[in-house]
Amino acid sequence: MSKARPNTEIAQSTLAEEVEDVTEDQPLRTLSHESTDEDVEDFANTHELSDHYEALQKASTLLRCRGDYQRVLTLTDEEAAALSRETTHKWRQPKLLYFTIFICALGAIEQGWAQTAMNGANLYLPEAMGIASDSSHDTFVLGLINCGIFVGQALLGVWLSDPINNRVGRRGAIVAASLLCLVGNISSAISPSWPVLVGFRFVLGTGLGLNSSTVNVYAAECAPAYIRGGLAVSWQAFTAFGIFLGFLANVALHDFNPSVTWRLQLAAPSLPIVPLLLLVYSCPESAPWLCKWDRYDKAYACLLRLRNTELQAAAEVYSTYVSSRRSSKLHGDERRSTSKIWSLFKIARNRHALYASYTVMFCQQACGINIIAFYSSTLFSSSGFSATAALWASVVFGFINFVGAFPAILAMDSLGRRSLLLWSLPAMAVTMLLASLSFRLPEGTTRFVALAGLIYTFCALYSPGMGPVPCAYSAEVYPSDVREVGMSFAIFTASIWATVLSLTFPALLHGLGEQGTFTLYALLNVLAWTCCFLLVRETKNMTLDEMDSVFQDSPSTFVKQRLGVAT
Repeated sequence: MSKARPNTEIAQSTLAEEVEDVTEDQPLRTLSHESTDEDVEDFANTHELSDHYEALQKASTLLRCRGDYQRVLTLTDEEAAALSRETTHKWRQPKLLYFTIFICALGAIEQGWAQTAMNGANLYLPEAMGIASDSSHDTFVLGLINCGIFVGQALLGVWLSDPINNRVGRRGAIVAASLLCLVGNISSAISPSWPVLVGFRFVLGTGLGLNSSTVNVYAAECAPAYIRGGLAVSWQAFTAFGIFLGFLANVALHDFNPSVTWRLQLAAPSLPIVPLLLLVYSCPESAPWLCKWDRYDKAYACLLRLRNTELQAAAEVYSTYVSSRRSSKLHGDERRSTSKIWSLFKIARNRHALYASYTVMFCQQACGINIIAFYSSTLFSSSGFSATAALWASVVFGFINFVGAFPAILAMDSLGRRSLLLWSLPAMAVTMLLASLSFRLPEGTTRFVALAGLIYTFCALYSPGMGPVPCAYSAEVYPSDVREVGMSFAIFTASIWATVLSLTFPALLHGLGEQGTFTLYALLNVLAWTCCFLLVRETKNMTLDEMDSVFQDSPSTFVKQRLGVAT
């Protein structure tokens, strides 16, 4: 049994210092020590947590000391060691936490695979559907088929997130999204005509929108603050792995009858859905979601399974309670979707987070990665590659995209989200510009190697920065009461811009040619860097409840601060 350390309370002089200089963004510090104890007792009794009062009282004291556990002298040796390991051995977490992230990864694999299934299908589907000419009609229809999933995400999928999450929780929403994806994949594969295919691509997009809006939030809410960024990389890494599997499937099915190949390619993304549906309820529900509905006892039980000690679970639950209580006093307790959407624009803190989230999502699409993911096989083919060589070149692209995400596991919580973007985007712009110049080379081996090498370099630069940051960032910056609708707006932004880019890319290729199109995207990467420098705030190592202080200042104040630092 662990022993408590000799002293039984924090020194009174230290407590006095803690009570001084009270600020509104640190609600626990607005209470005296006696009031905090009474508040903890009231919280424990109200929410059927009386048996855990001692842990909650220690958690309250720890939070008042800003997490400095060495000043909380009532901790046992075991508790102190566990808090110390948050810095020295931060990846030593319960197996169930990693299993939960793995389940989230299955949703990410489905997301990536569904996107790149069209990459290979684009080589066969136009002929099979009678839209293989260069006419403006056929070009538009092909773009519509490719962007159908983004239209479904933007117009319906992301907006289902809030009502479905409210009704059935994070796990139930993931199940609903997976079922929609399953129907969309299978039905797309058996579509008899392009209008039917567009319709079921829309259904698939609806599922993917609900999936991406929910899974990212679920992973962020399950992860402890000090490794949340690293664990959030799983979404990008396994979306990239899904892209890689999609490319492999495209190659494996290449030698089939062309009239059947594209159908198998569109059905294949259903494979990761099955284990996800079977295993998701083995994971605990999101504790912040339970707290939002005043089910703190259930949230406490869930966090006990996801954290190393009861003290860590108690600190998160009590911090969420105090933050939620303060938010309700300041802004009310609106639970209708329309009220939540309005609060994103009405409340300054939410609005500032919305600007930052919108920026990273726009920049992710503007950099051009999804265009390469969708059309890489077509681009390689137009550069003189055989169909088989083009597919294998795309497989390598998918593999680099997957492996390239792993450096971000450590960098997200050390360098930070903002720094990763600012370091990677300039290099991406240069690489895209060089890729545009490679189209001046005559068709042949030299052009093949130059174009493939530059696309792979672009992908390697994208994967640890612009790849994982946007979804991870958007899932963490909003307060719990508007987190679903905030993430919905983020995915909506990405989907709308992905739709625009998918629809315009064939026309850009036809009008500007490969070189002009890649030059345009090089300039968009420069624009993306500028936007991130001016509007994206750092969130590394912050708990979800500490985001209020990050987004307290207005964008104009933040821009002046950034420009002041730069000069």
